[in-house]
Amino acid sequence: MEAFLVSTLAVAVAEIGDKTQLLTFVLATRYRAPAHIVAGILLATLANHALAGTFGVLMAEYLPDGFLHWLLAGSFLAMAVWSLIPDSLDETGNGQANGRRNAFWAALCTFFLAEMADKTQVATIALGAQFQNLTAVVVGSTLGMMAANVPVIYLGCATGGRIDLRWVRALAAALFTGLGLWAAISAL
Repeated sequence: MEAFLVSTLAVAVAEIGDKTQLLTFVLATRYRAPAHIVAGILLATLANHALAGTFGVLMAEYLPDGFLHWLLAGSFLAMAVWSLIPDSLDETGNGQANGRRNAFWAALCTFFLAEMADKTQVATIALGAQFQNLTAVVVGSTLGMMAANVPVIYLGCATGGRIDLRWVRALAAALFTGLGLWAAISAL
């Protein structure tokens, strides 16, 4: 249960203000097909985080425990610093996209690719290595991703620009610092 809860919280907080959350906002304003976008993001996240979690679990299996704990501590502390750096998304093109039929595929493909080497993917790798519970980490990190992105789809236009993401990034940095310190203490 701990792996699930930590994965959910870590990814949800890390995702706020991230480039994939900005991508979600762009997709919602272009396609205005929330159910299709949610489905695309869900499948892209499941696929991406299953790969990331598997890599983390395998890493934990083949690396010595002492080395792994220090690697995890360093990864979480690096994530804390990375969380403080604002993301931006370069939007290309003008105007509305052609109807709703492409919303699912646009969300699926762009979200999967945008997640590659993203801080939430790196966090999922670290969480997989930390907890070695692939199902709990993948389900938790996917739930965290959806918790951060679904509201953007439905409420993004109404709240756009009014949320001070500096505070959110500071909260994410504090969370990853805590996880990093926890991993470092475990290494001792």
